[in-house]
Amino acid sequence: MQNVSNLISPGFSRRSFLKTASSLAAVGPLATHLLDAPAADARRPLMAYVGTFSSPLRDMLPTQVDLPPGNGRGIHLFQVNRATGAMTPSGVFELGTSPSCLALNSAGTRLYSANETDRVGDAKEGTVSAFAINRADGQLTLLNTVRSGGAGPTYVSVHPAGKFLLVANYFGGSVAVLPILADGRLGPATDVKNDAGKIGPARATNAPPGSFAFSGHDRTHAHMIEADRSGRFVLHVDLGLDRIFVWKFDGQKGVLTANDPPAVSLPPGDGPRHFSFHPNGRWFYSIQEEGSTVVLFDYDAAQGRLTARQTVSSLPPGFAGSNFCSEILVSADGRFVYAGNRLHDSIGIFSVGPTGELTFVGEEWTRGNYPRSFNFEPTGQFLYVCNQRADNLATFRVDQQTGGLKFTGHYTPVGNPSIIVFLELGKGE
Repeated sequence: MQNVSNLISPGFSRRSFLKTASSLAAVGPLATHLLDAPAADARRPLMAYVGTFSSPLRDMLPTQVDLPPGNGRGIHLFQVNRATGAMTPSGVFELGTSPSCLALNSAGTRLYSANETDRVGDAKEGTVSAFAINRADGQLTLLNTVRSGGAGPTYVSVHPAGKFLLVANYFGGSVAVLPILADGRLGPATDVKNDAGKIGPARATNAPPGSFAFSGHDRTHAHMIEADRSGRFVLHVDLGLDRIFVWKFDGQKGVLTANDPPAVSLPPGDGPRHFSFHPNGRWFYSIQEEGSTVVLFDYDAAQGRLTARQTVSSLPPGFAGSNFCSEILVSADGRFVYAGNRLHDSIGIFSVGPTGELTFVGEEWTRGNYPRSFNFEPTGQFLYVCNQRADNLATFRVDQQTGGLKFTGHYTPVGNPSIIVFLELGKGE
């Protein structure tokens, strides 16, 4: 595929908080199994990169159901006050192609964006861009842009070995592997897999009472792709098929081969959207967009196999009506799981028991509507929520003991924010 660079123009909860000290104490030792990563240094300057929906025309994605025309300007840069969590604008890398998902390499020298467009010229494909990061001030320089292997790329992640970028194309119903060249640029795809199978029903099996939530059960929709800790297996979800696929990964050729079994199924219509591994690598949590559930799987890292063990609602007890789930994250110490709810506009907070099972402990209003994603800064003291339809990011302080979230009072205006990632500046690793 040709290079297409020139195409780029107050309190934890108002509901009761359940104390789970005994369970949390049992989970504590698992923190020793955290993924290998540079330790956060609160003395270093911290940058935030915010991806947005910035398409100037709604008809760029004619099948979209949940995106506004695009009030963002591309990738917005901020300096982060590490004591208060407040953010100060530090520039914008302007892109009109909706860089809705961002991923950093482990050295913090490159940034990659999924540009959620549905065509390049006459081709029904989106694009992915590579940027060099100035380690002194965090500013970006475009390296190149390539085709993503399908329409509407909505997710990118860097393979643990750092040699490949994994892409999920939502509107194309495909996943792709792009090689990362020596200088950080991206090469043409080494593999593209198109999802296939029976589309799930319009109504989710586990939909809340009175729910009319319907988003992706019209066709195949690859929504997230990421490797496991070892890099030997790559997992991706297809919302329309209600399945999580598992692939064996050839780290030399950048090729995906179906695992045995090749996938696990979620209840019909529930719509798996995102997932998050527990730091111990043995527990895997999937969030379902239309079913508003979180499912705990046991993960066999030797065989790349998932076995479902628990299903809980992402919403508070007694909720009725429509809701679309979004993000799911496990805290770095493995003690809490956070689940995003759009329309309900909250983050559900769950404690992790000694065997990985979840207990609902509360929820926090996101101070805006349609929280598409959220993320912790490197020390885990603050959590930032991208309120997509409110055109803001809201900052919360994290209670390390209870998992609770307390709004700091800091709103940061950004048009249609979709994702936020963080980078400690200074000399590259």
